[in-house]
Amino acid sequence: MGVPLVDLQLQYQDIREEVMAAFDEALSSMRLALGPNVEAFEQEFSEFSDVKHTIGVGSGTDALQLLLHAHGIGPGDEVVTSSFTFIATIEAIMLLGATPVLADIEPDTYCLDAAQVAEKITPRTRAVMPVHLYGHPADMDAIAEVIGDRDIVLLEDAAQAHGALYKGKPAGGLADGAAFSFYLSKNLAAYGEAGAITVEDDDLDEVIRALRVHGSLEKYVHRLIGYNSRIDELQAAVLRIKLRRLADWNEARRRHAARYNEQLCNLPDLTIPVEKEWAWSVYHVYTIRSPRRDQIAEALNAAGIGNAIHYRVPCHLQVALRDLGMSAGSLPETERAANEVLSLPMYPELTNEQIDSVCEVVVDAML
Repeated sequence: MGVPLVDLQLQYQDIREEVMAAFDEALSSMRLALGPNVEAFEQEFSEFSDVKHTIGVGSGTDALQLLLHAHGIGPGDEVVTSSFTFIATIEAIMLLGATPVLADIEPDTYCLDAAQVAEKITPRTRAVMPVHLYGHPADMDAIAEVIGDRDIVLLEDAAQAHGALYKGKPAGGLADGAAFSFYLSKNLAAYGEAGAITVEDDDLDEVIRALRVHGSLEKYVHRLIGYNSRIDELQAAVLRIKLRRLADWNEARRRHAARYNEQLCNLPDLTIPVEKEWAWSVYHVYTIRSPRRDQIAEALNAAGIGNAIHYRVPCHLQVALRDLGMSAGSLPETERAANEVLSLPMYPELTNEQIDSVCEVVVDAML
């Protein structure tokens, strides 16, 4: 029985009529640039994330870059973050002329290790940006304690954490700003590219709103050199429809994770995802870990079951980042994780029978 890693068609069929109606309304009005759906989505996502301001932008990568830019990050500055992430986290820093400083991760959550962050801070450090990886929040209080009263901003890469909770508070409102991605496979996903930034500070909100429209808050009057990064009105319409269902979809992911856990928890040489006592994960992906990872993947492939490695090559070992001067062995926990993690099928519409089929293949591969 084949099982895809992610099935986007099932979700689309469930909301298709609502999406088509929203598209028709938007296209009939032709208010397509920062129109009523964008305004409404920003308000609704702020309420969902318990933050004062949401600014919709063109992509998750743009969200990271504009957030850093608004905090004044640029040449000569260092930003401490994780190597065990999608490269966009690092690109956003480098595109501003700043220097990414990559710290190691916790071996169980795969999020930035506060103790390792402490070793990476220098007089040039201007920001620390943990990644809420796989839908599990980073330990923000521990990292904030490391920063202390230094002039260093704490930011969230929340691209995989829509609705995740840290000590009962939603991702997006845990620091000096957060960046979200709505890429098509995210828990909250557009039908193309889209992203958002969440902040509490009114001045930051105003700066980011200007940055996304060529540095302008008044047409043809430009206070800054900015970007062309407006969230699309049609994508905002889709996101509004999906946001109303996101809590239920996240609960479904958690039920699926519990079913996986029940069947995989006692296998030798295999580790299931950890959820800290202060965390509420939204399982953007369900990732197991094993030194026999390739053996499991081969068995899943033979059975037609989707799987993926997030992330096979950590950022510090990517050819594109060779100028950082980091070699194999620089971040041992990150490198061990990259050699052992494997993501299994995870999406809200996944059935119990499909989960059981995946588990059966994994168990057989390990025995």
